[in-house]
Amino acid sequence: MVSIIGAVFLAFLSALGRLSRNPIAYGAATFYVSLIRGTPLIVQIFILYFGLPQINQQLSKLIPNFEQQFSLISGLLLLPALPTGILALALNYGAYMTEVFRAGIQSISKGQTEAARALGMTPSQTMWRIVLPQAVRVIIPPVGNDFIAMTKDSALVSVIGVQELLWRAQKVGVQYFHSMETLLVAAGIYWIVTILLQAVQSRIETRLARGDR
Repeated sequence: MVSIIGAVFLAFLSALGRLSRNPIAYGAATFYVSLIRGTPLIVQIFILYFGLPQINQQLSKLIPNFEQQFSLISGLLLLPALPTGILALALNYGAYMTEVFRAGIQSISKGQTEAARALGMTPSQTMWRIVLPQAVRVIIPPVGNDFIAMTKDSALVSVIGVQELLWRAQKVGVQYFHSMETLLVAAGIYWIVTILLQAVQSRIETRLARGDR
């Protein structure tokens, strides 16, 4: 849940950057999307968990009392396994959902924006009161699909020791020499969770589609 909230926030900001005429905002958003979508999720997890502490170590050598003077930065570079997994999933899916948000915002006709400005609305008011409420109906289905995919991809954070479902299944299976059984149980749980999420997504889509009828 934390990862999907973070991913939605990053996707919204990146989509605004991709739609911005500001070259810095556009360049930063485009670089983020290209970098994250061009590298595997598991590599990103390893870089965040094993690579960032090395950066902290080098900065500590270059800057005296770095960890004391810049405790916030040092803390972000030395995240435990669980926050690292949450951050990796949010960064990864935020990049993929950026294009979903961008397409959803662009699907609203320019006439809507022009009418809002004619009424005296500011750009931020136009975005929050006119564009986004309509774009949500376009955005929700693919975001729901990404949420379901993220739920399954959360198994990858077990490689850095996060004690999630797959990690527990592997540990118990090895301990009692019943790996097949425990992995099948884990697969069944993932399947059930996916079915429940699909049902929730279907209800949300049905409710949002009432206006079309």
